[in-house]
Amino acid sequence: MPHSRAETRRFKTITVADLAFPKREGGYTKGHATREQILHAALVILIKEGYTALSMRRVAAACDMKLGNLTYHFRTREDLVRELLDAVIRAYEIEFEGLARMPGAPPEKRLAEICGLVLEDITTQKTTRLFPELWALANHDEFVFDRVQELYARARAPLIEIIREMRPELSQPSIEALAVFISASMEGMTMFAGSDKPFSAQMPVFESIAIQSFIHIVRSFDPEIGLPGQREKAGVER
Repeated sequence: MPHSRAETRRFKTITVADLAFPKREGGYTKGHATREQILHAALVILIKEGYTALSMRRVAAACDMKLGNLTYHFRTREDLVRELLDAVIRAYEIEFEGLARMPGAPPEKRLAEICGLVLEDITTQKTTRLFPELWALANHDEFVFDRVQELYARARAPLIEIIREMRPELSQPSIEALAVFISASMEGMTMFAGSDKPFSAQMPVFESIAIQSFIHIVRSFDPEIGLPGQREKAGVER
């Protein structure tokens, strides 16, 4: 059954903020402003120069402050990176949560909106440079690995919620597998259609293909097809 334009067409283009911060108890203070300045500077260094350049001294210099002032707010680089990645994923969570709970929109539409947001965001310089840097680091740095896994788990939560609404009869492992597959499929476009990549101009076409495919996969997925002894059911030859 062909997909209607209502299912695949985007409502609007949304730009994800670089960072988002929690509401502060007791109002906004100079200390909060300084921490946010530090995190913004760290993000710029991470995007433009890479993780190896993200030293505490380098961040302090970018903020035009003494190293001691920086370590007052963040004792170690790990503390800084932990809060930086938390602010990065919070910015996505804000947008994802809004799209996942769009009043009156069917789940297929909300899935299309979230996927469209992710794919459009992949074309930005920030995302094209930041996430591959984190992927590479996660292979060798346990701290970064844990933070990246946490980041993606939080990002998948709205997908899981929508898939459960579309297919309530599926088991939780099957729902989570669909969410991981959709997320991984989109992330894989980074190296091909991200900022300044060979196929970046074709991202609108890829977005349409992806959204239609993901909706179809969620609607039609049978967790038994493809398992040993079940290939005949799908018409798959050995």
